[in-house]
Amino acid sequence: MNIIVCLKQTFDTEEKIVIQGGAISEDGVEFIVNPYDEYAVEEAIKLRDEHGGEVTVLTVGPERAESALRTALAMGADKAVIVDPEDLPCDEFSVAKIIAAVLKDREYDLIIGGNMAVDNGSGQVGPRLAEELGIPQVTTITKIEVDSGKATIERDVEGDLEVIEVSLPVLVTAQQGLNEPRYPSLPGIMKAKKKPMERLTIDDLGLGEDDVKAKTTATELYLPPKKEAGRILSGEIADQVKELVQLLRTEAKVI
Repeated sequence: MNIIVCLKQTFDTEEKIVIQGGAISEDGVEFIVNPYDEYAVEEAIKLRDEHGGEVTVLTVGPERAESALRTALAMGADKAVIVDPEDLPCDEFSVAKIIAAVLKDREYDLIIGGNMAVDNGSGQVGPRLAEELGIPQVTTITKIEVDSGKATIERDVEGDLEVIEVSLPVLVTAQQGLNEPRYPSLPGIMKAKKKPMERLTIDDLGLGEDDVKAKTTATELYLPPKKEAGRILSGEIADQVKELVQLLRTEAKVI
């Protein structure tokens, strides 16, 4: 069973965001594997161990993203592919196009990605990739079982549960609750250094800039306004209610 895991390297969720020159500064920032993608890696390894085959982790990003792939290899993935778009601006459309070009001549039974990336939260790359490849997709999954060329999948649907049966190949995106990702072991980290890492560029894939030109652009980046301290009302309840209504009308201007 050949499984592809699409992952992204993102800011550590504890990092403080700093904007300089209209862009997010990366100076001194620690990067990690996108947390939702860790669920994807873990599930791929479990399915590989159960059914045989291999797990390939794939990312589109700069050279520094290799460290995220090495983490996935240390967890137990078999090999990795990184596509460096260099200075080409990429959005979800671009990334899906690039990954589809990587996979068009490769064999796979299952593609797993995270439900979304914690940096932009769009959740678009997985569905867009499935459309590019012409295969079924099931998002926000919390359980998957594979047998006889079919997958039985459970997914979140606004507080309820939906069960879907679909033929392979299929693309799924992992939601929290799918599993508990393992930590890379020391032997795993040592082995990861020797596992194959394929490095590609846009030119290697036969793509031109027009083929992957971003459909969206960021016109402005800014931090949310700093919250002011809240006000505590005192006195009798009736007086507090009157004061609150007055504040909502004159200061907040919501009534």
